[in-house]
Amino acid sequence: MSRHPPAPRPISHAGYQDVPDDAGNAASRGWWDENAAEYLAEHGDFLGDAGFRWGPEGLTEAEAGLLGDVSGARVVEVGAGAAHCARWLATRGARVVATDVSARMLAGAAHLNDATGLAVPLVQADARRLPFAAGSADVVFTSYGAIPFVADARRVHAEAARVLRPGGRWVFSVTHPVRWAFPDDPTTRGLTADRSYFDRRPYVEADDRGEVRYAEYHRTVGDHVRDVAAAGLRLRDVVEPEWPAWNTATWGGWSPERGAVLPGTAVFVTTKD
Repeated sequence: MSRHPPAPRPISHAGYQDVPDDAGNAASRGWWDENAAEYLAEHGDFLGDAGFRWGPEGLTEAEAGLLGDVSGARVVEVGAGAAHCARWLATRGARVVATDVSARMLAGAAHLNDATGLAVPLVQADARRLPFAAGSADVVFTSYGAIPFVADARRVHAEAARVLRPGGRWVFSVTHPVRWAFPDDPTTRGLTADRSYFDRRPYVEADDRGEVRYAEYHRTVGDHVRDVAAAGLRLRDVVEPEWPAWNTATWGGWSPERGAVLPGTAVFVTTKD
């Protein structure tokens, strides 16, 4: 008997539809395990082995300073992927731990730890159940991690709030909610809205048996604000990076053509009072 798992069944359906929360949540780990190598090969140069970008526009933490002074700070990254951001923070003197639900993404992180000599601690963990004590972190953050890929994002915010010390900072970036009203097309065809901004059905990919293989969840600006407030956090800023002239790259639905007129990323800065 082969010890290798069977190959995943091909995707036969993709679109916006309601699915059970547990099916959407469970799909995330498998999808990132399956696609980790391809993702890192495609985007690794842009992200940098020890670089910190908040989104496809290319805004860096060095430019934005959204986490504040991290020298000596206890920092937790959730949905870290290959821990590019955490590695950059380590060069700034942060005591940082990188977490992700995907073992394959963390394997990529371990490879980059070895390649760079920056041995950032890596922990496999669900962002909704972090294995850290209450009040043990000064900063918790995620750059496009965790929140878009779970049906119950309030639990991510609640965990960030639990782990933070009073006065600590929780910062997260997501696809700008306005973008969900437009097709995921990097050309000018992607500049015409084709669905309601208020349609909160997730984008889902499923195989011919109906098994959910990928799910990504839309939340309006108001939804994100309410989720932050429900966790007892105070919203300090919402950053909407503009597309810079130097960035000529296309990343999925992000591109210079769209970035010139539509926001692609929203970064929410919050604190725990």
